[in-house]
Amino acid sequence: MGKNHFSKEVEIRLKDFFTNTIDSDEMARAIRQVNYILSLSVIRGCETVETEFNNLEDNFYWLNKLAEVLDPYLDVD
Repeated sequence: MGKNHFSKEVEIRLKDFFTNTIDSDEMARAIRQVNYILSLSVIRGCETVETEFNNLEDNFYWLNKLAEVLDPYLDVD
């Protein structure tokens, strides 16, 4: 895997995100949980989505927040 260097702006936004918005351990847990739920949903024909909807909804929010930190798109005026 190659080295990826963030711009100073992205580094600042990431540091702020993981300091003031969500803990990095919680974010890692959210990513793993979304991957788990979505994978099971495909395997089981979507019955998992219904039972895990609240977790999926919460973690989807955090994944989008992280995406906006890395590459702002929705927050751009």
